[in-house]
Amino acid sequence: MENEEKFSLLGNLKNDIPASIIVFLVAVPLCLGIALASGAPLFSGIIAGIVGGIVVGVFSGSPLGVSGPAAGLAVIVLTAIQDLGAFETFLLAVVIAGVFQFLLGVAQAGIIGYYFPSSVIKGMLAGIGVIIFLKQIPHAFGYDHDYEGSLAFQNPDGQNTLTELYYMFGAITPGAVIVASVSLFILILWEQKFMKQFKLAKFIQGPLVAVAAGIGLSLAFRGTSLELAPEHLVAIPVAESLSGFFGQFTFPDFSQITNPQVYTVAITLAIVASLETLLCLEATDKLDPFKRVSPANKELKAQGIGNLVSGLVGGLPVTQVIVRSSTNILSGGRTKMSAILHGFILLGCAAAIPAVLNLIPLACLAAILFVVGYKLAKPVLFKEMWAKGRSSFVPFMVTILGIVFTDLLIGIGIGMVVAIFYILYNNYRVPFLFEKDEHVHGDQTVRIELAEDVSFLNKANIQRALNNIPLNSKVIIDARKSVHIDIDVVEIIEDFKVNAGTKNIEVRFLTPRRNGVPKSQHKELNEALSSIQTPILN
Repeated sequence: MENEEKFSLLGNLKNDIPASIIVFLVAVPLCLGIALASGAPLFSGIIAGIVGGIVVGVFSGSPLGVSGPAAGLAVIVLTAIQDLGAFETFLLAVVIAGVFQFLLGVAQAGIIGYYFPSSVIKGMLAGIGVIIFLKQIPHAFGYDHDYEGSLAFQNPDGQNTLTELYYMFGAITPGAVIVASVSLFILILWEQKFMKQFKLAKFIQGPLVAVAAGIGLSLAFRGTSLELAPEHLVAIPVAESLSGFFGQFTFPDFSQITNPQVYTVAITLAIVASLETLLCLEATDKLDPFKRVSPANKELKAQGIGNLVSGLVGGLPVTQVIVRSSTNILSGGRTKMSAILHGFILLGCAAAIPAVLNLIPLACLAAILFVVGYKLAKPVLFKEMWAKGRSSFVPFMVTILGIVFTDLLIGIGIGMVVAIFYILYNNYRVPFLFEKDEHVHGDQTVRIELAEDVSFLNKANIQRALNNIPLNSKVIIDARKSVHIDIDVVEIIEDFKVNAGTKNIEVRFLTPRRNGVPKSQHKELNEALSSIQTPILN
């Protein structure tokens, strides 16, 4: 009860409102950039941002996750729109994908997210931090060829993350550099401890001051050599009236309901969007200062409802997204109210004051994302992972490099392969336990305690250990703690027992305490826990 009050939606508005405004400022260019990269109407990205904030936020169980259009789906969306021939047909695929995604939640598919090692998840966060930082450098210099929100190494214009850094030096915009520098100075200043002494710094966050300064500089530069061109500013479609605003909503073409291509696209969207959501959910929980655990299946259902609604009103597919989620956390968000409010702010501003939003320089937002990227990939994180040993540090670094030089999903996939290799390698190295300190020198009895899970990977080591047992000795093979012993290993032990007689070796095999693994230990645990009477706390 006390925990519910601590994280009540209305009880944390002083934290959630400022965070929601900052998330909104970051979300605007990302929604537009991803729509542009997807070959969809720009307003479809805004719709997806609104739906991701309000609809998914309401149904989600994630306290800090923020949903919206995802850069990881941009290529899939672009190809799908071209293959289906019409954006309205694609919207139907988004609606159906939402239904599939909801069913995945019903089928308890959210458990997949728990199979990603911590080293890979932390590598994902650091990798996103590095790629955010690298991607925003050109925007800070006024070179805006790559769309906002891009997380892939290869860019649509044929360049990549590193070559863009080279080409930006030939197109530096002095006005953008000044805006980025001033904004970054304000953000760093606001992070200093002495600023906390001022009441203004407590109630108004640094990013808001930076955006206000960016708009002020943009207006001051007009008519001078430092003037920012339209491509250096946010560019939300501006409707002349409220009816014109709602006229930008598009509706799916249900006449294509029997088109098999629609279902192929829908299944693809549902699977990729679900995977991205589960990865982001796990990463967001890692960043949560209160270490809350979000219900994965509930999140899949919420995303399914969100995609259903987004497709019905003309929006891009949505997922939980790490850039906006991490911005929310680092801005002090406490509950999912910050995500919901950011959706309402996006809706209100897009309808009422789009012209004002279009005064915000992209260089100013780049400065905000610099800070987010740095906080995600702080040097101290690398030191912590190094201290945990090679089996954690190598998958962590491989995931980072994979994300930076490919894209999010491929990078995580590469990291997973390396992490699994280390799991198998460690399993191979430790097939049994031998207590050297307990072995009396000169004693002819050797005690070998088999591991809990003995697989075919352990064959060589066990065979080598048994071959080294000296003549005229006694060996005890203790399998009482083993849950599973591979049949190949059982054959090695049986063959050794037969051969031991020729070497005058006495073999004693202590069999496992149980035959095989229970069908569902999780089910057995739940049955045991259900019998415990939990006292009611007053």
